[in-house]
Amino acid sequence: MTESGDRVSRRDYLAGATTAGTAALAGCSGLFGGGGDALSVAYMPIYPDMQHFVMQEEGYYDEIPTTVETTEFPSGPRIVQAYASGDIDVALFGIVPAMIVIDRGIGAKVVAANIQEAMGIIVHEEFASMWDPDDPAGSFAQWEQEQGQPFRFGTFPEGSVPDILLRYWLSDVHGLDPEEAVEITGLNGASGVFNGLASGSVDGTSIMEPVPTRVTDNDLPYERIANAGAFMPGQPAAVTLVSDEVRDTDAAQAFVTQHQRATEFIADNRDTAAEHASTVIGAETLSPETAKRAMDSPLANFISDPHEIEDGTKTFARYAEATGKTDSALTVDEIFDYSLYDDR
Repeated sequence: MTESGDRVSRRDYLAGATTAGTAALAGCSGLFGGGGDALSVAYMPIYPDMQHFVMQEEGYYDEIPTTVETTEFPSGPRIVQAYASGDIDVALFGIVPAMIVIDRGIGAKVVAANIQEAMGIIVHEEFASMWDPDDPAGSFAQWEQEQGQPFRFGTFPEGSVPDILLRYWLSDVHGLDPEEAVEITGLNGASGVFNGLASGSVDGTSIMEPVPTRVTDNDLPYERIANAGAFMPGQPAAVTLVSDEVRDTDAAQAFVTQHQRATEFIADNRDTAAEHASTVIGAETLSPETAKRAMDSPLANFISDPHEIEDGTKTFARYAEATGKTDSALTVDEIFDYSLYDDR
């Protein structure tokens, strides 16, 4: 185990190792619960995990009273698998995979939110010109008549946060049957969504930053016709999940404290935070310029307070059950532990 006085050099070493992926955790144990001596933190290379990028690059992990080991995962399901194996103590990822972990009986709770109201509905500019929120069925019917095929939404796979948000917008906001009014295709991550829009293989999406900014930067013919905050206040997206073995430790409390510190840093230093995201994700994937412009988006609402996403989480819990991601609609008490945030 590296002593606390050596954490800076260890953090620098780990910063270079975080892209190693899931294999880096093979055989690793979690803090206390798994018998290990480090706090294992999983994250995804997505804009909504901004707190992790700041905590790593600003050295906030050094303020946590144990060694912190961070590992990048390519998707939420891969993090769920690692949780099931006992390899993860803390994870920053989507609210739906967090629910899946809990639903499977793995002891863990959401202790902080990372972002809220993060999704936008983006459609082809030709559809935007015919979109009538007072007659959504007529708008989609007109598109199908003129194009000779239903409107094609492409987003993350069924049951994901963007997918559930899209289905909620269609059904609960506009009274449409998603299976009849449109076609919905599951695509492979943010790059798959962007490529689908760029190639014209889909006509629209439900997605978070930085995809909308990339669409604008590349002059693609799409417009955002709805923001999640307008129809689902407190819409949950990425959250911080902590295992039961860790939640009552000083390390967990310190993590949430530093998470809130990172959120405050993001609010006060948005360009620098964006540069940190580009550094950790990789400039070839997310350029500093795009990351900074995405900070100006109405979808870039970074928070830590888990209370703010409680109502939206109830809706997502119902949809997670309906899409078969969970066996039941989890309750607020089953999902959240507010104490670490409230006791900072």
